[in-house]
Amino acid sequence: MIKKHLKLIIITSVVLLLPILAGILLWNQLPDRLPTHWNAAGEVDGWSSKPMAVFGLPLLMLGVQLICVLATLADPKKKNHSEKVLGLVFWLVPLLSLVLTAVTYCAAMGTEVRMQVLINVLMGLMFVVIGNYLPKCKQNYTIGIKIPWTLDSEENWNKTHRVAGFLWVVGGIIMILTGFWGGFWLTVSVSAIMALLPIIYSYVLYRKGI
Repeated sequence: MIKKHLKLIIITSVVLLLPILAGILLWNQLPDRLPTHWNAAGEVDGWSSKPMAVFGLPLLMLGVQLICVLATLADPKKKNHSEKVLGLVFWLVPLLSLVLTAVTYCAAMGTEVRMQVLINVLMGLMFVVIGNYLPKCKQNYTIGIKIPWTLDSEENWNKTHRVAGFLWVVGGIIMILTGFWGGFWLTVSVSAIMALLPIIYSYVLYRKGI
């Protein structure tokens, strides 16, 4: 399975390391400390040294990417993974990394960044995309809502993921809209509902013998 996807692993790894090249090219324009964390109000509350921001963070993201990909490819039920769902696993971290690195470099060089809006929009888009794919996920141990009741029953898995997919698409759209209104706590509430309702629904199905 790894050999089959080796080319894609290499391509996505290279994409993840592109920010290092950009950082080297911008090295003299970047300050000694770069903003790397923003609070709920969209204000910078965490900084990293230039070497850490330019080299360390992309390498850390590469590590996260490889762990996610290799764990997915090692899944005992990997035959149930569709190519579209695998594509999402391969590209989600690299694309997020490119956007967040670009934002970090721009903010470090004095460009005003509305981080609160950006994070909400990114999270919303991510949930909309994942929500579209959830109903297509077949039973497995690495992708989807992996709780005892869904893993024990294929029917429970399928029904739960159809409901979760709808909720995540709707929730993602709400996140995008509330991002422009500065609705941080509304975003947190929507995220909690998106996480809890599918679990509750799955348990109800389980109690009904599904």
